Amino acid sequence: MIKTDILIIGAGPVGLFTVFEAGLMKLHCHLIDAIAQPGGQLSEIYPKKPIYDIPGFPSVLAGDLVDNLVEQAAPFNPGYTLGERADTITKLDDGNFIVTTSKGTQHQAPVLMIAGGLGSFEPRRPLIENLKDFEGKGIEYIVKDPLSFLGNNLVISGGGDSALDWAIYFANEGTHPVTIVHRSDRFRAHKDSVQKAYELQEQGKLQLITDGEVTGLKGNNRLTEIEITINKNEIKTIETAYWLPLFGLSPKLGPIGNWGLEIEKNAIVVDTFDYQTNVPGIFAIGDVNTYPGKLKLILCGFHEATLAVQTAYKIIHPEKKFTMKYTTVQGIQGFEEKGSPVLI
Repeated sequence: MIKTDILIIGAGPVGLFTVFEAGLMKLHCHLIDAIAQPGGQLSEIYPKKPIYDIPGFPSVLAGDLVDNLVEQAAPFNPGYTLGERADTITKLDDGNFIVTTSKGTQHQAPVLMIAGGLGSFEPRRPLIENLKDFEGKGIEYIVKDPLSFLGNNLVISGGGDSALDWAIYFANEGTHPVTIVHRSDRFRAHKDSVQKAYELQEQGKLQLITDGEVTGLKGNNRLTEIEITINKNEIKTIETAYWLPLFGLSPKLGPIGNWGLEIEKNAIVVDTFDYQTNVPGIFAIGDVNTYPGKLKLILCGFHEATLAVQTAYKIIHPEKKFTMKYTTVQGIQGFEEKGSPVLI
């Protein structure tokens, strides 16, 4: 049994920042995440993409932001249970919660912070009969390491920002053909990206196939060719080492949706006073929550975490009054171990 002050479900940017804010109040945290590394979607889906709306950073790569947040949390020695999904919850008579993971690991805490982002993600898969035969063998739904695709023929399907952004990147950085296949002649991506894609096509760096979709896959244990149906009647075959069907990801709350929390449109309803849910002691912060005027931005999640920790302290130490002091005055007092702060 792992015991802690605050159990955080989700080790993404908001969960990691919660560790820091709780640490300032001498509260110890432990994080659970189904992904095998800290960072959530930033690490898993787009570590190499820049983020432009983090205060103080005109531009920061998602992976670098995660590294900085892990470093910021490190003085407070958070615990991590990674590669395991939070499955079930039990509330004890003394007010503590026990959360059991998909691998049977049990955690106990008086306060839960659900910082699960948009939940777990499932790629939107195209309806092709032998699709699963090539998943991980030429078909990828997420670009984790862009360099691994360079030097190969590449086909990308989709008409949104992700599809065009990656197509433009590979067309500029690579030396092999890059093709975009989109079922319409109108793109949903930003106008600048669409214009750039057409410019790259004129330069011979990118091929755009509109009014078409991939309908067939060929290969011997690995993808080597795809068939594209254009205007519903013309068949075109392209040799390729990779196909990226970037049709988006479908978010799901997963088991958390069965915890007795008030849910609205796949998000957890909270009180904006402290971002507590309808279950006392359980908070929801970041993209996983909803309330009037909600914006799904990382910086909003940071704000929510800061306020949630204030109420969490009162739950954990009802007999104490915490006086907030600015870090510019008191510095950062980390933990050598739980309950043993040391000035660093």
